[in-house]
Amino acid sequence: MKMLLNKQTEKTEQTLTAIAHMPTTSLFTLMDNDFAQALTDADFMRIAVLLAQKSYDEGGCPIGAVIVNNSTNQIVGKGHNTLVQEDHPYNHGETAAIRDAGRVDFSDTTIYSSLSPCDVCATLIYMRGFARAVVGDITNASGTESLLREKGVQVDILQDTQGIELYARFRAEKPALDLEDWQGLSACK
Repeated sequence: MKMLLNKQTEKTEQTLTAIAHMPTTSLFTLMDNDFAQALTDADFMRIAVLLAQKSYDEGGCPIGAVIVNNSTNQIVGKGHNTLVQEDHPYNHGETAAIRDAGRVDFSDTTIYSSLSPCDVCATLIYMRGFARAVVGDITNASGTESLLREKGVQVDILQDTQGIELYARFRAEKPALDLEDWQGLSACK
């Protein structure tokens, strides 16, 4: 079977959007190994930001995450924050991506998060044994990077301007929802 995304395919915003929106379990029908091997940290971060945009477009908090197998460079999980959409206080981008990946060995994976993880997500990242975390926005939120490093997770910062601008716009438009996402409804009183 010929894959739609192969070594001749140019990496564009359109191809990365297709990857972001297609179910993870179907990605093997979309892209071949050569295309996956050509994806870079910046590409995976862009996919995380596109997932954050999806959440924002759905009326939610703009945070997305992607989990990549370090050996194969294949995406094994991805997700976006669905606090509002699913009425679930801890369906953050990172937790959604981990749930999407399922029962895999995370010690050979990298998680890309469009925003610095909250305390709960950072704890889950080190508890599940992730090898590496790449954070796309430490302008609007930061603080757990040192915790992750102390727990043995390699942390790299890859600031994404589009993601930073998106989260800043969300925070200005919906400050109460931003506060709820980080601290719960009690913080909004």
